[in-house]
Amino acid sequence: MILCLTSCVSRKGMVYFQPKEKNSDIESIQIKGSYTSKIQPGDILSIEVFSLSPEANQMFNVFPEGQMMQSQNQNSSSTELTAPVGFLVDKDGTVTLPLVGKITLMGLNTKDASDTITRRLGKYLMQATVSVRILNFKISVLGEVAKPSVYTISNERVTLPEALSLAGDLTIYAKRKNVLLIREENGVREFKRIDLTKRDFFDSSYYYLRPNDILYVEPSRGKVISSGTAIVILPTIISSLSLLILGYYYYHITKSQ
Repeated sequence: MILCLTSCVSRKGMVYFQPKEKNSDIESIQIKGSYTSKIQPGDILSIEVFSLSPEANQMFNVFPEGQMMQSQNQNSSSTELTAPVGFLVDKDGTVTLPLVGKITLMGLNTKDASDTITRRLGKYLMQATVSVRILNFKISVLGEVAKPSVYTISNERVTLPEALSLAGDLTIYAKRKNVLLIREENGVREFKRIDLTKRDFFDSSYYYLRPNDILYVEPSRGKVISSGTAIVILPTIISSLSLLILGYYYYHITKSQ
């Protein structure tokens, strides 16, 4: 009975994205702008070059040696943190390519990076086209979710609801009003609490996750109580006390007779 009383959660605490007004669910939020990933030091890039020269294509599209092939498919759970094959962005924000040498890509999105490399290759290759992708866009989802893990994202962006969907959604014991987002950016580590039962975060900068973001879903008080030692041994204690009380009364009844 104690467990049931302490672990009961109202419907209001379980439903996602509740409207501000109960009587009306018609609401619209103006999309101010979608997030686009920017290239940062430490990123691993897939840079593919296509031109009229097959020999040049082969030279540019050979990946650096010493890198290990990624063992997991993109947009999937990563059980091993192996490095994907690609070009590493140095701490000064540059990558080194054949012929053209160092190119500064830090702060650019993948489209701008493709255009920058294409312009540099114009003097060496005819009608060259370049495709750039970020290979190590990872997020971590921990706590009260069905499949906690590190997830590699194949797209250039992922939303918070999409990340929770990858992790199999929150469990029944999850605190939906207190999800913790940990983000490192420009040398600053930020901690943000998010209430999934409200729609406010759709209009915030935390709706789109960024590379290396960490989501932690806290367990509810009911989960903590149910996993405690007291809950495990409580039935045994109650049974023993009941047996002692019955034995005590049986002894006095038989003695009085």
